[in-house]
Amino acid sequence: MASSSAAQVDQDAALLYDYLRMGASPAPPPADVIFGLGSLDTRVAARAAQLYLDGLAPWLLFSGASGKLTRDRFNLPEAEVFADIARSMGVPDDRILVEPLARNTGENVRFAHALLAERGITPRSLILVQKPYMERRAWATFQKQWPDDAVAVTVTSPQLAFAEYPDKGNPKELVVSVMVGDLMRIEKYPALGFQIEQEIPPPVMEAAQRLIAAGYDKHLP
Repeated sequence: MASSSAAQVDQDAALLYDYLRMGASPAPPPADVIFGLGSLDTRVAARAAQLYLDGLAPWLLFSGASGKLTRDRFNLPEAEVFADIARSMGVPDDRILVEPLARNTGENVRFAHALLAERGITPRSLILVQKPYMERRAWATFQKQWPDDAVAVTVTSPQLAFAEYPDKGNPKELVVSVMVGDLMRIEKYPALGFQIEQEIPPPVMEAAQRLIAAGYDKHLP
């Protein structure tokens, strides 16, 4: 990686993280479905399961196949791994819906809608659960890709600040590179019809460009 002070990297990464994490209430309102989007971070599954156990929705849905970051880490599709975690926490199996084929966020949204329709479930409200730095992109994709109108959606994630987020399974170098890629997708994907357009504050984009120059460019679109 190019020379860049650790302090500058941390400052820039925290700025991206705080923008990408929309900062909704840690206690979302009750909904019809809790919708956990698959990823390499199993803390997302635990967060979604706990929301169910707290009585915030009657259904818990997980969506996700095996992606670039999980195919060598999990032996099952992301949705199946997440469902197993929810079961281990006490969520009844008959309250869990599993969609194991989606390979990107748009497919997560569309395939989840199709599965709910097959089960005769027409939610008017959902709680999206993702990684903290995927909150904004998941929300923007849902707004574009969900087929039904007038659906109230709240987005939440494991309640961790940037300094707390990296762990053994989510090392900081990987997290920062993925965050930079996600920000660039927020910039580029609306023109492709993948998600709604959102304003990116200039300081956030400038921080991303510094991180790219410092070598955090492994997950650009």
